[in-house]
Amino acid sequence: MSAIRNRVSLIGRLGKDPETKAFDSGKQKTSFSLATKEVYKKDGEKKETTQWHNVVMWDGLAKTASEYLTKGQEVAIEGKVTYRSYDDKEGNTRYITEIVASDMHMLGNKAS
Repeated sequence: MSAIRNRVSLIGRLGKDPETKAFDSGKQKTSFSLATKEVYKKDGEKKETTQWHNVVMWDGLAKTASEYLTKGQEVAIEGKVTYRSYDDKEGNTRYITEIVASDMHMLGNKAS
Protein backbone atom coordinates (compact mmCIF):
# COMPACT_ATOMS: atom_id res chain seq x y z
CA MET A 1 0.00 0.00 0.00
CA SER A 2 1.42 3.42 -0.91
CA ALA A 3 1.42 6.38 1.43
CA ILE A 4 -1.03 9.20 0.89
CA ARG A 5 0.82 12.40 0.11
CA ASN A 6 -0.14 16.04 0.46
CA ARG A 7 1.11 17.52 -2.81
CA VAL A 8 -0.09 20.36 -5.01
CA SER A 9 1.20 21.82 -8.29
CA LEU A 10 0.06 25.24 -9.48
CA ILE A 11 0.88 27.49 -12.42
CA GLY A 12 -0.21 31.09 -12.07
CA ARG A 13 0.73 34.75 -11.82
CA LEU A 14 1.77 36.70 -8.75
CA GLY A 15 -0.96 39.01 -7.51
CA LYS A 16 1.54 41.27 -5.73
CA ASP A 17 5.25 41.58 -5.12
CA PRO A 18 6.55 39.03 -2.62
CA GLU A 19 6.78 40.10 1.04
CA THR A 20 9.81 38.84 2.95
CA LYS A 21 10.41 38.57 6.67
CA ALA A 22 13.65 37.62 8.40
CA PHE A 23 13.49 36.00 11.83
CA ASP A 24 15.98 36.24 14.70
CA SER A 25 16.66 32.51 14.25
CA GLY A 26 18.08 33.22 10.78
CA LYS A 27 15.10 31.74 8.95
CA GLN A 28 13.57 33.73 6.10
CA LYS A 29 9.92 33.61 4.96
CA THR A 30 8.59 34.99 1.68
CA SER A 31 4.88 35.07 0.88
CA PHE A 32 2.70 36.21 -2.01
CA SER A 33 -0.68 35.61 -3.60
CA LEU A 34 -0.88 33.49 -6.75
CA ALA A 35 -3.76 33.66 -9.25
CA THR A 36 -4.66 30.55 -11.23
CA LYS A 37 -7.22 30.64 -14.03
CA GLU A 38 -9.58 28.06 -15.42
CA VAL A 39 -11.18 28.54 -18.82
CA TYR A 40 -14.26 26.51 -19.76
CA LYS A 41 -17.42 26.66 -21.84
CA LYS A 42 -20.88 26.99 -20.35
CA ASP A 43 -23.97 27.25 -22.53
CA GLY A 44 -21.70 27.75 -25.53
CA GLU A 45 -19.95 30.75 -23.97
CA LYS A 46 -16.33 30.91 -22.90
CA LYS A 47 -16.09 31.45 -19.14
CA GLU A 48 -13.08 32.11 -16.96
CA THR A 49 -12.66 31.79 -13.21
CA THR A 50 -9.74 32.88 -11.08
CA GLN A 51 -8.70 31.23 -7.84
CA TRP A 52 -6.35 32.96 -5.40
CA HIS A 53 -3.78 31.02 -3.37
CA ASN A 54 -1.57 32.16 -0.49
CA VAL A 55 1.97 30.89 -1.12
CA VAL A 56 4.70 30.67 1.53
CA MET A 57 8.37 29.88 0.93
CA TRP A 58 11.15 29.38 3.47
CA ASP A 59 14.90 29.96 3.61
CA GLY A 60 16.79 29.45 0.28
CA LEU A 61 13.65 29.32 -1.84
CA ALA A 62 12.32 32.38 0.01
CA LYS A 63 15.51 34.28 -0.78
CA THR A 64 15.34 33.39 -4.47
CA ALA A 65 11.68 34.39 -4.67
CA SER A 66 12.31 37.73 -2.96
CA GLU A 67 15.15 38.53 -5.35
CA TYR A 68 13.60 37.48 -8.66
CA LEU A 69 9.79 37.44 -8.47
CA THR A 70 7.57 40.45 -9.11
CA LYS A 71 3.86 41.13 -9.43
CA GLY A 72 2.38 39.64 -12.62
CA GLN A 73 5.17 37.13 -13.21
CA GLU A 74 4.19 33.58 -14.17
CA VAL A 75 5.55 30.78 -11.98
CA ALA A 76 5.05 27.08 -11.37
CA ILE A 77 4.88 26.09 -7.70
CA GLU A 78 5.02 22.67 -6.07
CA GLY A 79 4.39 22.13 -2.41
CA LYS A 80 1.84 21.07 0.16
CA VAL A 81 -1.46 22.49 1.39
CA THR A 82 -1.47 23.60 5.02
CA TYR A 83 -4.22 24.93 7.25
CA ARG A 84 -3.82 27.07 10.34
CA SER A 85 -5.90 29.30 12.53
CA TYR A 86 -5.41 32.23 14.87
CA ASP A 87 -7.51 34.52 17.03
CA ASP A 88 -7.74 38.14 15.85
CA LYS A 89 -7.78 41.21 18.10
CA GLU A 90 -11.56 40.87 18.60
CA GLY A 91 -11.20 37.24 19.68
CA ASN A 92 -12.59 35.78 16.43
CA THR A 93 -10.95 32.64 15.10
CA ARG A 94 -9.57 33.14 11.58
CA TYR A 95 -8.62 30.29 9.28
CA ILE A 96 -5.88 30.39 6.66
CA THR A 97 -5.12 27.97 3.84
CA GLU A 98 -1.59 28.22 2.44
CA ILE A 99 0.59 26.48 -0.10
CA VAL A 100 3.99 25.86 1.46
CA ALA A 101 6.21 25.69 -1.60
CA SER A 102 9.08 23.23 -1.88
CA ASP A 103 9.95 23.99 -5.53
CA MET A 104 9.50 26.88 -7.94
CA HIS A 105 10.10 27.46 -11.65
CA MET A 106 9.97 30.93 -13.18
CA LEU A 107 8.09 30.56 -16.45
CA GLY A 108 7.94 33.93 -18.09
CA ASN A 109 7.96 37.65 -17.86
CA LYS A 110 5.42 39.86 -16.19
CA ALA A 111 1.92 39.95 -17.63
CA SER A 112 1.47 42.60 -20.29
